[in-house]
Amino acid sequence: MLILSQSDVERLLPMNVCIVLMERALTSLAQGETILPLRTVVRLSDGHNAFAVMPAVITSPMTIGAKVITVFPGNRGTALDSHQGAVLLFDPANGQLAAVINATAITTTRTAAVSALATRVLARADATRLVIIGAGVQAHAHLDAIRQVRTITSLRVVSRNAENAAKLAERARAHYGIADAAASTTAADAVREADIVCTTTSSTTPVLHGDWLAPGTHVNAIGACTPNARELDSAAVVRSRLYVDRRESALAEPGDIVTPLHDGEIGPEHVVAELGELLIGRGEGRRNAQDITLFKSLGLAIEDLAAAWFVMTEGAAIHAGTSIDFGGVRHVTA
Repeated sequence: MLILSQSDVERLLPMNVCIVLMERALTSLAQGETILPLRTVVRLSDGHNAFAVMPAVITSPMTIGAKVITVFPGNRGTALDSHQGAVLLFDPANGQLAAVINATAITTTRTAAVSALATRVLARADATRLVIIGAGVQAHAHLDAIRQVRTITSLRVVSRNAENAAKLAERARAHYGIADAAASTTAADAVREADIVCTTTSSTTPVLHGDWLAPGTHVNAIGACTPNARELDSAAVVRSRLYVDRRESALAEPGDIVTPLHDGEIGPEHVVAELGELLIGRGEGRRNAQDITLFKSLGLAIEDLAAAWFVMTEGAAIHAGTSIDFGGVRHVTA
């Protein structure tokens, strides 16, 4: 069995490669080539933290596994990531446990890669002005990802932590050559000037309002994943052409969608298409330069498995990580 750490994953899974892997995984989903149950989430007794299991099977290449994680939102702002756990991969030939791979790095990279894929498919071709709401790990990953698919010339970072916002803006200037990069104290003003908005927060109440969105804006909403959490107000969802990674999950889990559904402001048909359906030409994307498009991301186990399979394969080829004899051999005694 191969064990790959966070640093191994970060080295073996570059963002541009991960975007390609996510395209393949979501295409497989749309073509019916995966088995993907809804995730199981156990809320802990403190009411804030959770334990989750996300199993899946991808048929090509045959990949069997699950991501097993804890989500402790209180870790934000500390040395620990809010998502801790592992992706477990099993040998499809004999069922043995083949790899244990750090889930923090997998989750960080694949989440931003899917947003980049949605941006590539849905944002205007001439979109250059990016706003990121939030300044944590996912904000940094999204800056890297979005610039893979659009030429970003302007960045505004909105965060309740001014120091973190300034650091992300500085990184944009120093590492990516985005001269017009700055922290913004007013989300509304920043969003009104944006072509692309990414919400990457842990907020349970809206940080993005629909009346801030200018015609033609594309939004990636990735933070809220439970019915009692939302980053967008209902007006933002109602005004937008809504796209999701998977209908079944999106209509049941995130408050961003569940709340306007419950209030009767939208129906299930408000979901225009899954991202994978757009990739295979089975859904309608942006119709014109005035459409406001919204991709609501929840994260799917097939995304974790696709990324983990690549990391395992690449890691084994260069003898990265640690190999151990984990057992599983049946011992027969006379």
